[in-house]
Amino acid sequence: MENGALEDIEVTVTFLEMHVPPAYSPPVPFNRQIALLKTKDIPLHFYRYLMDRVGRKWHWVNVLRLSDEELSAGIHREDRDIRVLYLDGSPAGFFDLKPHLPEEVELAYFGMMEHATGQGIGRWFLGAAIAAAWSHGPRRVTVQTCTLDHPAALPLYQKLGFAPVAQKKEIVHPMTFAERAASVMQP
Repeated sequence: MENGALEDIEVTVTFLEMHVPPAYSPPVPFNRQIALLKTKDIPLHFYRYLMDRVGRKWHWVNVLRLSDEELSAGIHREDRDIRVLYLDGSPAGFFDLKPHLPEEVELAYFGMMEHATGQGIGRWFLGAAIAAAWSHGPRRVTVQTCTLDHPAALPLYQKLGFAPVAQKKEIVHPMTFAERAASVMQP
């Protein structure tokens, strides 16, 4: 391992689909100051911050490797739907929907920051992401998760109506802290 490079990690990716909106949506947690705001032209640095803070532990690195031009072309599409979760006034998570696939909305990214987990918010937050995905009028909503993601991710997706349809092996190329910092702290 030269230059502090990290070893690649083999993962199993599970692809899930939902073909009808769920009959039930988890209720908003009570006695919590929660806001879920849809972004408009999200600044690249804020998107990278969210991606880093939510995905650092799970090795979400693909977006952090994109140039400004590549990232902007993806997240500033008119049909992209990115929503940020705030808990007690601070960012606590986000989800990113890609509704531009024909008849499909992909829940491309979904997650919460560590300070927001374990508080009974996740089920409601995923329900809100699913409702947002169905609001685009697709025939199906898709999501994928891998063996590096939070252990509760796959069971929670299934509890809220997603069914596994395929699996495949992939290789994740982790970023060193210095590489991650260079991405998140770009001018």
